[in-house]
Amino acid sequence: MTMYAPSRRELLQSTSLGSLALAGLLGQSRPLRAASPLVDDSPLLQKDPHFQPKAKRIIHLFMNGGPSQMDTFDPKPELNRLNGQPLPDSVQKQLQPVQRNRAGEVFGSPFAFAKHGESGLEISELFPNVAKHADELCVVKSMQGEIANHTPGLLLTNCGHSTLPRPSLGSWLLYGLGNESDELPGFVVLCPRGLPTAQSRNWTSSFLPGVYQGTHIDTETRNGQLVPNLTRDDVPPGLQRGQISLAQFLNRRHAVQRPGDQRLESRIHSMELAFRMQSAGTDAFDLNQEPAHVRQMYGDTVTGRNLLVARRLAERGVRYIQCYHGAGQPWDNHGSIVRNITRLCSESDQPISALLTDLKQRGMLKDTLVIWGGEMGRTPTVQKIKDPTKVGRDHHIDGYTIWMAGGGIRGGMSYGATDELAMKVVQDKVLLHDLHATILHQMGFDHKRLTYRYTGRDFRLTDVHGRVIHELLA
Repeated sequence: MTMYAPSRRELLQSTSLGSLALAGLLGQSRPLRAASPLVDDSPLLQKDPHFQPKAKRIIHLFMNGGPSQMDTFDPKPELNRLNGQPLPDSVQKQLQPVQRNRAGEVFGSPFAFAKHGESGLEISELFPNVAKHADELCVVKSMQGEIANHTPGLLLTNCGHSTLPRPSLGSWLLYGLGNESDELPGFVVLCPRGLPTAQSRNWTSSFLPGVYQGTHIDTETRNGQLVPNLTRDDVPPGLQRGQISLAQFLNRRHAVQRPGDQRLESRIHSMELAFRMQSAGTDAFDLNQEPAHVRQMYGDTVTGRNLLVARRLAERGVRYIQCYHGAGQPWDNHGSIVRNITRLCSESDQPISALLTDLKQRGMLKDTLVIWGGEMGRTPTVQKIKDPTKVGRDHHIDGYTIWMAGGGIRGGMSYGATDELAMKVVQDKVLLHDLHATILHQMGFDHKRLTYRYTGRDFRLTDVHGRVIHELLA
């Protein structure tokens, strides 16, 4: 059997690595450098939004598991007055039978609230550092979910649908805007210690081309090891160029026989991007480049390093950075909520405050939209447990809390309200589709026009719903 041997010219013309391939094949051994800019037909080529955006990038601080709203940003004095009592009959009648059986007893927050800033926003003592930014926060207290469970809640929050596979928000943004950086992914997911519940479905591109999916990085490890195997010290740079070029030539040759196979094109792009990240990624994730006072401001903790990396990625053109608190659902406090939420807030308070301070000092907060929240909230009641130190709150989707800052959002305000027991929304209900429409608007998109045709119909992040909440906009 005679093996096909491509000519050097044919090989070079068949790969999109350009000068990198040439350098590798000629055996030159100069240091690694960036590949050629994205070519005109690249799906990641930069594109203009529908109108002038207020925000250029998003940092989404995802408190996966569902933080308790009445212990953090939505004080309810009536809960403290009724502490230890069953829910009033008038409230019990509104519950479904299953909810009624699990309602338990009212549990007032053991944490003190105080007014902060000129706006007088009420914030829990659990967030003393975040409270210093009260006049920059827009606290939305009337979020409404669909299904009180983690996987559907995560998918609805990230992808706009609680059950069907749909592209994530970050994928839609990358599809609409392209990638600002030739050397880093445009959509990065930072999650220490593993993966959140629902795993990669949270950042899937679904039916969008695979190049728009998120890139997950486990940021638990210490500085210098944040991206394992980012560089290969065992292979000379020139030889590695040749290996990449040959692999890409074979990929392209394979793709010619399978036109329109987006999965193959995505793998080809991923290989090229991974090669370029050996220099850009090393730089972006090298926290030793930061001054000591900046590293100290964030704190030498998993969350501190996570958010400092997020800021460095934002500086380098990454469009959407999602920072999960940790693997699984750490904020899912069914038990020992007092101890657990104290620890979780302690882990995140200083780094979040540092991120807001850092962005503001660098002039980036005005065009960086920061979002804090989870996929649901918690109930105002607890199960009947004799030991008060072990009580916890159940899932709750009828009026939970998120906040936003920067990116053209009005600061120092709260929007929407729940009843005095935090059981349901009574003012300005906000659906996830409304939140998505508002986020896309700040990024320069009419959510009704950002569509992708698939299986004979036009899909969008907000499906057939969604309204821009103009009251939140500066």
